[in-house]
Amino acid sequence: MSPSAALQLAARYVMRHRVQSMLLSLALGAALALPVAVRVFARTVEHEMRSRAAVTPQVLGARGSALDLMLNALYFRIQPVEPVQSRQVDEIRRTGMADAIPLYVRFHAQEAPIVGTEIEYFTFRRLKTAEGRLFTRLGDCVVGAHVAQSRGLKTGGHIFSSPEQVFDLAGTYPLKMRITGVLAESFSPDDDAVFVDTKTAWLIEGRAHGHDDLSKPAASAEVLKREEGNVVGNAAVRMFNEVTEANIGGFHFHGDLGDYPLTAAIVIPHDAKAEAILAGRFRDPKSPAQLIRPTDELETVLSTLFRIEGAVVAGLALLAFAAVAISLIVFTLSFKMRAREFATLADIGIPPRTLAMIKACEVALIGLAGVAVAAIAVLLVIRFGPDVVLRALR
Repeated sequence: MSPSAALQLAARYVMRHRVQSMLLSLALGAALALPVAVRVFARTVEHEMRSRAAVTPQVLGARGSALDLMLNALYFRIQPVEPVQSRQVDEIRRTGMADAIPLYVRFHAQEAPIVGTEIEYFTFRRLKTAEGRLFTRLGDCVVGAHVAQSRGLKTGGHIFSSPEQVFDLAGTYPLKMRITGVLAESFSPDDDAVFVDTKTAWLIEGRAHGHDDLSKPAASAEVLKREEGNVVGNAAVRMFNEVTEANIGGFHFHGDLGDYPLTAAIVIPHDAKAEAILAGRFRDPKSPAQLIRPTDELETVLSTLFRIEGAVVAGLALLAFAAVAISLIVFTLSFKMRAREFATLADIGIPPRTLAMIKACEVALIGLAGVAVAAIAVLLVIRFGPDVVLRALR
C-alpha cells in the first residue's frame, strides 16, 4: 500500500471519530499556546508600565511607600498614601529648576477615580478633548473616553462624586459636577478617570463650601447670630451641592491653601542637573516629603514580575510536555483497543510496515491539528491580548 493510501485511511478514521479527535487537538493546542500567551501578556504589561513611567521624570509625595506613591500618581490607584502640603509644590516651582503638576487622587465618581490637577497635566500627557473643552472654573470636570463611553456621559451633562462612606454623607461633599468635555482615547489610565481642578477636589473633601449670602435681609431666618462683622448661620442654612454661574460667588475656602493636601505631584526638571539637585534635596530622611523616580521604582516591580513570569512559563512548558505525553498514551491505548481492526487489515495482506505508517499518519494528523489550534490561539492573543491587558491596567 502506498503512503498516500495509508494517509487516506488515517484521515478517514480521524473524520469518523471527529469529536474525540477535535477534543484531543484542542487540548494539545491549548497546552502549546499557553506559554506564548503568558509571555505576550507579560511583555504588554511591561511595555505599558515602562512607557508611562519613562515620560514621568519625578514624583513628589509624602514619605512612605514609594510604590504606593507611584501607583497613585501614575495609575490613579486610591492607595493609602499620606498627603503632602500643596506649598511643597509651590516651593519646587520657586526654585526655578522644575515645573510641578499637583495631583489629588482620593475620591471616586461612579467608581472612576477623580483626579484633582491643573490644566498643565493635559499638556504634559498630550491629552486632547474629543468633544467640548477643558474645565475652566470650580465644579467643572472632564471625563476620560472610557468613562464617557461606559456610562453614557456627554458634554453638558453632570456626574456626582461618591461619598467615602455610604451612610456618612458628612465625611465628603457629594458634588454635582458639570461635564465640560470628553477626552480623546489615549489607551492609558487617563481614559478611566474624571479630571477636575484641585480646588474642586478640595471642595469635594469639604474644605470649601457654598451657601446663601447670610448678609442679605432675605437670609435673616438662617442667621444664628451676628457679632463684630461676622455672621454665624444656623442648621437651616442651605448648602450648595452644585456650582453654577449664579452661586459661584457663594463658595469660599477656609484657611491657608498652602496647608491643603495633595497625594502627589509630577515634577518635571528643566535639565539633568536640576533633576540631580532636586533629588539630593529630598534625600534627607527628616524631610516630610520624598522625590522618587518612577522608572527606578518600576524596576523593582518588573523584576518580581519577571521572576513570576519565568516560573509560570516553566510550569506551563511542563504542562505542555505532560499534554503531549498523555496524548501519546491515549494513542497507545487506542491502538491496543483497535487490535482486531489492525489484525483484519493484516489478514487481507497489508504488511506491518504499512500498518505502522497508518498509525503514524493518525498521530501526525492530530498533532498537526493541535499545532494549527495553537497557532490560531497565539495569533488571537497577539492581536487582541494587548488590548485586553491595557483595559485591565486602566
